[in-house]
Amino acid sequence: MQTVHRLDPLRRAVDALRTRGSLALVPTMGALHEGHLTLVREAKSRADHVAVSIFVNPLQFSAGEDLDAYPRQLERDSALLQAEGVDLLWAPTVDAMYPDGFASNISVSGVSEGFCGASRPGHFDGVATVVCKLFNQVRPDFALFGAKDWQQLAVIRRMARDLDLTLPLADNIIGVETVREADGLAMSSRNAYLTPEQRGQAATLPSAMKTAIAAVESGETIAAALAQLEATLLAGGFSSIDYARIADADTLIPLDARSQRPMRLLVAARIGKARLIDNMAVQPQ
Repeated sequence: MQTVHRLDPLRRAVDALRTRGSLALVPTMGALHEGHLTLVREAKSRADHVAVSIFVNPLQFSAGEDLDAYPRQLERDSALLQAEGVDLLWAPTVDAMYPDGFASNISVSGVSEGFCGASRPGHFDGVATVVCKLFNQVRPDFALFGAKDWQQLAVIRRMARDLDLTLPLADNIIGVETVREADGLAMSSRNAYLTPEQRGQAATLPSAMKTAIAAVESGETIAAALAQLEATLLAGGFSSIDYARIADADTLIPLDARSQRPMRLLVAARIGKARLIDNMAVQPQ
């Protein structure tokens, strides 16, 4: 596995890989877990070569968020990727990604504005900007993201369509199903912020979500099911809930009643020092 930190060697490495076949990119912020490695394995099944990026992107952190505390474990992460047979690790420095004078910003309206976009202003501008740069730098045929960050996936696909990106095409931006712990909690680098007690309580989130989905699919109103979900989380150790909504899976427009189109239940809730997000499919009417 080749590891590069600057653009010139990255371009040479990408050119060499692309002459020998197709290339898939798995963008990450590091602190890798089994969910990330599942993305890598899926990437290997779709392309001849796999590149992984590790970059803790300052543009997607608001003031007071966990930029400084976000775990950075490059040596450990590199060993995991090498064991998975990754061809290229792109781990840019901040000044390589955002050199002096950098002044551009990509903002994807509509799909970015609710949910995490409402509680984390500027977050998805930072995501769209860095992902567009990564696509331009690596020029992948495929890009793979975890479906746990459903809104992020929707933003990136919308950006790719709107900007007529060809490497990758929007249809080749792949969402891979959320990887979960044995008790159902979605794998996340931020789970490391939880104390043992909080970690046990955190499993209330996927359990309460499944209960709410079953209620809606059985005919209960969305409002009643979500009210019960929120009450369950607050009784189970969560301190606050940023949002709990059922929305159209593509447009993320919130719904008050079941639709005939694909839907998702999206939740963000806080426990201890962690803000946990999750989403699950809701069957159409």
